[in-house]
Amino acid sequence: MATRDIKGLDGSLPTAERTTKTEPAFGRIITERATKFLAVFRVLLGVEFLWAFLDKTFGFGYATPAARAWINGGSPTKGFLSNVAVGPLEGTFHAWAGAAWADWLFMVGLLGIGIALIFGIGLRIAAVSGTLMMLGMWAAEWPLAKFTSAGEPSMSTNPIVDYHIIYALGLIALALTYAGHTWGLGKLWAKLPLVHRNRWLI
Repeated sequence: MATRDIKGLDGSLPTAERTTKTEPAFGRIITERATKFLAVFRVLLGVEFLWAFLDKTFGFGYATPAARAWINGGSPTKGFLSNVAVGPLEGTFHAWAGAAWADWLFMVGLLGIGIALIFGIGLRIAAVSGTLMMLGMWAAEWPLAKFTSAGEPSMSTNPIVDYHIIYALGLIALALTYAGHTWGLGKLWAKLPLVHRNRWLI
């Protein structure tokens, strides 16, 4: 009879019991194929964050031209935040635009989240910080609004869920499923004494 391997959410094999293909698997288990899919998704999402950091830092000519690169004196936050035209935090975001602390916080976040995802370490911190970043960007675009403060169409396609929410949910899912244990350094990271004593660092 055909069988399939099952794993615990932490990457371990919680049981030696065989499960048939037609038999649903219940409880704290995840299939081998699912762990590999999550690992691929983790790395790709990490590349997304890391690329944003690199492009804004060096200005590869995609979203950021070389003249506006961070290393050339450009601000990673000024363009986006200064153009916020909707939502109750519009004035706040304008005040933050181009501030050194905002630039550093944003860029360190992009770099840290990207590295954490690619290597599969610190996924809980990446999930929390990434979710906060995505919620902030969601608030800046404020998809709830149909019109901007100038009375122009906001071009919002969905009043609640946009790609920032999807990214946040993806980060949370990767942390909850220990996605760094497959094709990553998650298992080795979890065995470090500091991480072992402080499980929120996993």
